[in-house]
Amino acid sequence: MTYPFDGLSNLQMSKLYDLLEVHVYNFKKNEQILSTINNTNIIGIVLEGCLQIINIEYNGDTVVLETLDKYGVFGTNISAIYIGNCEIISKQDSQILVFNYNELIKPDNVKYPYFNVFLQNLFNIVNIKYKKTNERIKVLEEKQIRNKLLRYFELEYKKSNLKYIYLPFSLKDLADYISVNRSAMFRELKHLREERFIEIKNRKITLLYKNNNINLDF
Repeated sequence: MTYPFDGLSNLQMSKLYDLLEVHVYNFKKNEQILSTINNTNIIGIVLEGCLQIINIEYNGDTVVLETLDKYGVFGTNISAIYIGNCEIISKQDSQILVFNYNELIKPDNVKYPYFNVFLQNLFNIVNIKYKKTNERIKVLEEKQIRNKLLRYFELEYKKSNLKYIYLPFSLKDLADYISVNRSAMFRELKHLREERFIEIKNRKITLLYKNNNINLDF
Protein backbone atom coordinates (compact mmCIF):
# COMPACT_ATOMS: atom_id res chain seq x y z
CA MET A 1 0.00 0.00 0.00
CA THR A 2 1.21 3.52 -0.85
CA TYR A 3 1.26 6.15 1.88
CA PRO A 4 1.20 9.90 1.12
CA PHE A 5 4.54 10.54 2.79
CA ASP A 6 6.51 7.46 1.73
CA GLY A 7 10.15 8.36 1.13
CA LEU A 8 10.02 11.65 3.03
CA SER A 9 11.94 12.53 6.18
CA ASN A 10 10.32 14.47 9.02
CA LEU A 11 12.17 17.59 7.86
CA GLN A 12 10.92 17.16 4.29
CA MET A 13 7.38 16.65 5.55
CA SER A 14 7.65 19.86 7.54
CA LYS A 15 8.82 21.71 4.42
CA LEU A 16 5.98 20.14 2.43
CA TYR A 17 3.45 21.33 5.00
CA ASP A 18 4.78 24.86 4.67
CA LEU A 19 4.86 24.69 0.87
CA LEU A 20 1.24 23.57 0.61
CA GLU A 21 0.05 25.71 3.55
CA VAL A 22 -1.67 22.72 5.11
CA HIS A 23 -4.13 22.84 7.98
CA VAL A 24 -4.62 19.98 10.43
CA TYR A 25 -8.03 19.48 12.05
CA ASN A 26 -9.14 17.17 14.85
CA PHE A 27 -12.67 15.77 14.91
CA LYS A 28 -14.63 13.79 17.46
CA LYS A 29 -16.56 10.64 16.58
CA ASN A 30 -19.72 11.36 14.52
CA GLU A 31 -18.71 14.98 13.92
CA GLN A 32 -19.39 16.56 10.51
CA ILE A 33 -16.31 17.55 8.54
CA LEU A 34 -17.31 19.79 5.63
CA SER A 35 -18.81 22.54 7.78
CA THR A 36 -15.40 23.02 9.41
CA ILE A 37 -13.27 22.86 6.26
CA ASN A 38 -15.58 25.33 4.48
CA ASN A 39 -13.69 25.29 1.19
CA THR A 40 -14.87 23.96 -2.17
CA ASN A 41 -11.43 23.32 -3.66
CA ILE A 42 -9.60 21.10 -1.23
CA ILE A 43 -7.65 17.89 -0.88
CA GLY A 44 -7.75 16.08 2.43
CA ILE A 45 -5.70 13.23 3.90
CA VAL A 46 -6.80 11.16 6.88
CA LEU A 47 -3.88 11.13 9.31
CA GLU A 48 -5.73 9.21 12.02
CA GLY A 49 -9.17 7.67 12.38
CA CYS A 50 -11.86 6.93 9.82
CA LEU A 51 -14.28 9.00 7.74
CA GLN A 52 -17.33 8.18 5.68
CA ILE A 53 -18.64 10.18 2.74
CA ILE A 54 -22.41 9.80 2.77
CA ASN A 55 -25.27 10.99 0.63
CA ILE A 56 -28.59 11.88 2.25
CA GLU A 57 -31.39 10.90 -0.09
CA TYR A 58 -34.77 12.60 -0.55
CA ASN A 59 -36.49 10.18 1.87
CA GLY A 60 -33.91 10.71 4.61
CA ASP A 61 -32.01 7.47 4.01
CA THR A 62 -28.24 7.66 3.94
CA VAL A 63 -26.00 5.91 1.42
CA VAL A 64 -22.32 5.42 2.18
CA LEU A 65 -20.41 6.52 -0.91
CA GLU A 66 -16.93 5.92 0.44
CA THR A 67 -15.12 4.90 3.61
CA LEU A 68 -11.73 6.53 4.22
CA ASP A 69 -9.32 4.89 6.65
CA LYS A 70 -5.89 6.13 7.72
CA TYR A 71 -4.07 7.83 4.81
CA GLY A 72 -7.22 7.82 2.71
CA VAL A 73 -7.44 10.79 0.34
CA PHE A 74 -10.51 12.81 -0.60
CA GLY A 75 -11.10 16.01 -2.49
CA THR A 76 -13.35 18.08 -4.66
CA ASN A 77 -12.06 16.54 -7.90
CA ILE A 78 -11.69 12.94 -6.70
CA SER A 79 -14.70 12.46 -4.39
CA ALA A 80 -18.42 13.17 -4.64
CA ILE A 81 -18.39 15.58 -1.71
CA TYR A 82 -20.09 18.53 -3.34
CA ILE A 83 -22.73 16.64 -5.32
CA GLY A 84 -26.25 16.63 -3.94
CA ASN A 85 -26.63 16.29 -0.18
CA CYS A 86 -23.23 14.84 0.60
CA GLU A 87 -21.53 15.03 3.97
CA ILE A 88 -18.35 13.69 5.53
CA ILE A 89 -18.71 12.14 8.98
CA SER A 90 -15.91 11.08 11.32
CA LYS A 91 -16.64 7.48 12.33
CA GLN A 92 -13.91 7.65 14.97
CA ASP A 93 -11.92 10.41 16.60
CA SER A 94 -9.98 11.58 13.56
CA GLN A 95 -7.21 13.90 12.45
CA ILE A 96 -7.39 15.37 8.94
CA LEU A 97 -4.76 17.21 6.91
CA VAL A 98 -6.26 19.66 4.41
CA PHE A 99 -4.76 21.95 1.78
CA ASN A 100 -6.07 23.96 -1.15
CA TYR A 101 -5.83 22.32 -4.55
CA ASN A 102 -4.44 25.56 -5.99
CA GLU A 103 -1.39 25.20 -3.74
CA LEU A 104 -0.73 21.75 -5.19
CA ILE A 105 -0.64 22.88 -8.83
CA LYS A 106 1.71 25.85 -8.48
CA PRO A 107 4.40 25.45 -11.20
CA ASP A 108 7.29 26.28 -8.87
CA ASN A 109 6.54 23.30 -6.64
CA VAL A 110 8.23 20.84 -8.99
CA LYS A 111 11.68 22.29 -8.21
CA TYR A 112 11.50 20.68 -4.77
CA PRO A 113 12.40 16.96 -4.81
CA TYR A 114 10.28 16.23 -1.73
CA PHE A 115 7.23 17.68 -3.47
CA ASN A 116 7.72 15.40 -6.48
CA VAL A 117 7.93 12.36 -4.19
CA PHE A 118 4.70 13.40 -2.47
CA LEU A 119 2.98 14.06 -5.81
CA GLN A 120 3.88 10.59 -7.11
CA ASN A 121 2.55 9.03 -3.91
CA LEU A 122 -0.65 11.02 -4.29
CA PHE A 123 -1.11 9.85 -7.89
CA ASN A 124 -0.63 6.23 -6.81
CA ILE A 125 -3.23 6.59 -4.06
CA VAL A 126 -5.76 8.20 -6.40
CA ASN A 127 -5.18 5.42 -8.93
CA ILE A 128 -5.96 2.79 -6.27
CA LYS A 129 -8.97 4.85 -5.23
CA TYR A 130 -10.39 4.73 -8.77
CA LYS A 131 -9.81 0.98 -8.96
CA LYS A 132 -11.82 0.51 -5.76
CA THR A 133 -14.57 2.70 -7.18
CA ASN A 134 -14.72 0.53 -10.30
CA GLU A 135 -14.96 -2.58 -8.12
CA ARG A 136 -17.90 -1.14 -6.24
CA ILE A 137 -19.64 -0.22 -9.49
CA LYS A 138 -19.40 -3.87 -10.55
CA VAL A 139 -21.06 -4.89 -7.27
CA LEU A 140 -23.81 -2.27 -7.52
CA GLU A 141 -24.60 -3.30 -11.10
CA GLU A 142 -25.97 -6.62 -9.81
CA LYS A 143 -29.74 -6.58 -9.34
CA GLN A 144 -30.21 -9.18 -6.59
CA ILE A 145 -28.80 -8.96 -3.07
CA ARG A 146 -27.36 -12.46 -3.38
CA ASN A 147 -25.53 -11.56 -6.55
CA LYS A 148 -24.24 -8.34 -5.03
CA LEU A 149 -22.79 -10.31 -2.10
CA LEU A 150 -21.29 -13.04 -4.26
CA ARG A 151 -19.84 -10.51 -6.68
CA TYR A 152 -18.19 -8.71 -3.76
CA PHE A 153 -16.84 -11.99 -2.35
CA GLU A 154 -15.44 -12.90 -5.77
CA LEU A 155 -13.65 -9.58 -6.16
CA GLU A 156 -12.07 -9.91 -2.72
CA TYR A 157 -11.15 -13.55 -3.39
CA LYS A 158 -9.25 -12.63 -6.56
CA LYS A 159 -6.99 -10.28 -4.59
CA SER A 160 -5.47 -13.08 -2.50
CA ASN A 161 -6.72 -16.30 -4.15
CA LEU A 162 -7.48 -17.67 -0.68
CA LYS A 163 -10.73 -19.46 0.05
CA TYR A 164 -11.62 -16.99 2.74
CA ILE A 165 -11.73 -13.22 2.98
CA TYR A 166 -11.63 -10.70 5.80
CA LEU A 167 -14.12 -7.89 5.57
CA PRO A 168 -12.45 -4.48 5.90
CA PHE A 169 -15.58 -3.28 7.72
CA SER A 170 -18.50 -4.59 9.77
CA LEU A 171 -21.41 -6.53 8.27
CA LYS A 172 -23.60 -3.48 8.85
CA ASP A 173 -21.17 -1.41 6.79
CA LEU A 174 -21.18 -4.13 4.13
CA ALA A 175 -24.90 -3.47 3.63
CA ASP A 176 -24.11 0.21 3.09
CA TYR A 177 -21.28 -0.69 0.71
CA ILE A 178 -23.53 -2.80 -1.52
CA SER A 179 -26.38 -0.31 -0.99
CA VAL A 180 -29.09 -2.65 0.30
CA ASN A 181 -31.39 -2.87 3.30
CA ARG A 182 -29.48 -4.34 6.25
CA SER A 183 -32.23 -6.74 7.34
CA ALA A 184 -32.62 -8.04 3.79
CA MET A 185 -28.87 -8.55 3.48
CA PHE A 186 -28.67 -10.46 6.77
CA ARG A 187 -31.49 -12.73 5.56
CA GLU A 188 -29.59 -13.44 2.35
CA LEU A 189 -26.38 -14.16 4.28
CA LYS A 190 -28.39 -16.62 6.39
CA HIS A 191 -29.58 -18.36 3.21
CA LEU A 192 -26.03 -18.51 1.85
CA ARG A 193 -24.85 -20.12 5.09
CA GLU A 194 -27.69 -22.64 5.08
CA GLU A 195 -26.97 -23.54 1.47
CA ARG A 196 -23.29 -24.01 2.33
CA PHE A 197 -22.04 -21.27 0.09
CA ILE A 198 -20.24 -19.51 2.93
CA GLU A 199 -19.33 -19.62 6.60
CA ILE A 200 -19.14 -16.44 8.67
CA LYS A 201 -17.14 -15.87 11.84
CA ASN A 202 -16.93 -12.22 12.83
CA ARG A 203 -15.36 -10.57 9.77
CA LYS A 204 -13.90 -13.77 8.32
CA ILE A 205 -15.96 -15.25 5.49
CA THR A 206 -14.96 -18.68 4.22
CA LEU A 207 -16.02 -19.33 0.62
CA LEU A 208 -17.29 -22.91 0.75
CA TYR A 209 -18.37 -22.83 -2.88
CA LYS A 210 -14.69 -22.63 -3.80
CA ASN A 211 -14.09 -25.95 -2.07
CA ASN A 212 -17.09 -27.42 -3.92
CA ASN A 213 -15.86 -26.10 -7.28
CA ILE A 214 -19.02 -24.12 -7.88
CA ASN A 215 -18.58 -21.56 -10.64
CA LEU A 216 -20.64 -18.43 -10.31
CA ASP A 217 -22.26 -17.19 -13.49
CA PHE A 218 -21.99 -13.41 -13.63
